Amino acid sequence: MQLLALGLNHTTAPVSVRERVAFTPEEIPGTISYLRGRFTSNQNGGVREAAILSTCNRTELYCACENPEGARSAILGFIAETKNVKLVDLEPHVYTYTQEEAAKHTFRVASGLDSMVLGETQIVGQMKKAEKIAHDCGGLGTMLNHLFQTTFTVAKEVRTATAIGSNSVSLAAAAVRLALRLFGNISNERVLFIGAGEMIELCAAHFAAQKPKSITIANRTLERGQILARSVHADAIRLSELPDQIANYDIVVSCTAAALPIIGLGMIERAVTMRRHRPIFIVDLAVPRDVEAEIDRLDDVYVYTVDDLGKVVSQGIASRQAAVTQAETIISVRMRDFAAWLRQRESVPVIQSLRDRAEIIREEEYTRALRHLRHGDDPEEVLHMLATTLTKKLIHDPTVLLRNAEGLAEDDRNIMERYLNRFYRRDER
Repeated sequence: MQLLALGLNHTTAPVSVRERVAFTPEEIPGTISYLRGRFTSNQNGGVREAAILSTCNRTELYCACENPEGARSAILGFIAETKNVKLVDLEPHVYTYTQEEAAKHTFRVASGLDSMVLGETQIVGQMKKAEKIAHDCGGLGTMLNHLFQTTFTVAKEVRTATAIGSNSVSLAAAAVRLALRLFGNISNERVLFIGAGEMIELCAAHFAAQKPKSITIANRTLERGQILARSVHADAIRLSELPDQIANYDIVVSCTAAALPIIGLGMIERAVTMRRHRPIFIVDLAVPRDVEAEIDRLDDVYVYTVDDLGKVVSQGIASRQAAVTQAETIISVRMRDFAAWLRQRESVPVIQSLRDRAEIIREEEYTRALRHLRHGDDPEEVLHMLATTLTKKLIHDPTVLLRNAEGLAEDDRNIMERYLNRFYRRDER
């Protein structure tokens, strides 16, 4: 059984590609079950365990499988088919890691070293949610469970022992910076947030600190929007009111889980006309995007995607390079422990075969001894026979190996003899 991690992220694929292969939380359990049920043959990878991490910056699949190459091919074909993406368009953006490299990649992701916002902490929570979903739908086994638990431990150590997260600029803070560049200050601007998830909550807190003229939360479920609205002294409206209301706002920040854009070209064209060409600042943090791409071509409308904000947050990374180096060192140390665990796992089938072989011999000789006892044979002689036969059969296989060692290369023969000596502790005696 081997580890496999494959996916794409903000460094390998633009948002136009990432949004096409993103998985909603509702899709993930069924997808994990499908992977484990459909790709069980060795040709299709022999997938036994699976988990999916899908955020605005990345879509990654983690697997425990028999054949990583076959699993990669099968999974990418599945994604291309279900997400209606041509394989030739998907393949150039995909990275693949196996075994130790897969674990190292996972450690780096959770530690914030692979994030658009270097050192950001949100990714750990997202990975924990991915782990829980996989656990609840039966996707986790020995391998992935150990991977995730070790990953969370490493991430905690990195954040405790380094300053990786200090002075980082979040996507929410970057959105505020861009708004300030356009308006100078936002004390006279009306702000609309679309959605009520964690990212919108962070953005609302950052914008509220700038004391805008008003804040409104638009959400599909009014009650949930009202809960967030109370925390930032805002109003709440239903998402269905958006077409009639959006023209009233100068700043729009959207991040929903909608599969299709909820802010269309026609809606914004009407809003621009009603506003008499006063500028509208729109931040689209969703993947898939909430805002139709064509809107960016309109005059007086300034649209920023999550990738655009990434260019802002990348500033200042050099000042935290020492923390990055420390974090990489911690990860390298923990990788040695994890690599040792993987090597132990590779021995499990051999150990199981030895146990199975010994169990067969034990059962055979135990049954034979019982038969002799029932026939009235001397118990002492039966025990002696049992012990003698068990000993001969248990040492038969290594004896045959030694007897046939003349046919091996000298180095192989020396290695075999050394391990047999160690196994039987001959040197100690």
